This record gives sequence, structure tokens and C-alpha cells, in this order.
Amino acid sequence: MASTNDHPGEQGAQDPVKLIGIRDTALSVDEVFRAVGDDAAGGTALFVGTVRNHDGGADVAELGYSCHPSAEAEMRRIAEKVVAEFPVRALAAVHRVGDLRVGDLAVVVAVSCPHRGEAFEACRKLIDDLKHEVPIWKHQRFSDGTEEWVGAC
Repeated sequence: MASTNDHPGEQGAQDPVKLIGIRDTALSVDEVFRAVGDDAAGGTALFVGTVRNHDGGADVAELGYSCHPSAEAEMRRIAEKVVAEFPVRALAAVHRVGDLRVGDLAVVVAVSCPHRGEAFEACRKLIDDLKHEVPIWKHQRFSDGTEEWVGAC
């Protein structure tokens, strides 16, 4: 899907994967946004995943994320796959682990590309693939005292 335009800014950057991380501390939208800044990018798409107060009809009290030791390497593998498919100028992705409350940031990803359509598509592919392929598990605790494990990002 990479552009055929001859201008260097229309193509992917040399090393567009700028930030990949699993964090046990609060995530920063500003950090991720700064990481994908690029003068050749005409579009930047950012996705922020937050802990919501419900799931499957039940009220979520809190949740915790845990991950396999390979999770960060898997995030990088997925990032490199997105970079190979789109003319990415810069890409960043961070995911939280540990105990989180409703409203906390769980994941922040961003992609900058020469054009907005490419940025939207690449960002969507990045978050969807991270959610489906990275070994991060969510342990939800509900207000009624029940709990469940979810194998998702």
C-alpha cells in the first residue's frame, strides 16, 4: 500500500518505530504524540484505550493487566509489520500493566504518515493487531464481587 510518489517524504522513514513499551506506570498521550512527530507527515492518528466502567452488562470496579515476558517483542513485531505495509514516518505504542481504575489509560498508540488516510488505516491495523496478537491479559473485577480473565489487550 506504500505510495509510489518519488518524494522521500511520501515513503516510510528509515527507522519509523520510535517507541514501544510495556509500562507499570501511568501512560502519557503527550509522550506518544511527541514520539511520532515528523516534518514529512501530513497526518497523525492517535488511539487511546481507557478502562471503562462496564463490560458485558456488568459494572467494572477495577482491573489489572498482566503480560507474558515476550509481550514487548510481540508489540515490536506487529509495529514492524505495520511499517512494512504502510508508508509510516513514525510509530509509537505503549501498554500499561498492573492495577488500573476506571478512566485510566490502558494503551496509547500513534502513527504518522504522509497522508491522513494512511495514518488512520495504519493506526487501526496497529491497535487491532496488538489487541489480537500480543500476550496481554485483563483481569476484571466487577462491583458484584465476580471477576473474569480476558485474553485481550
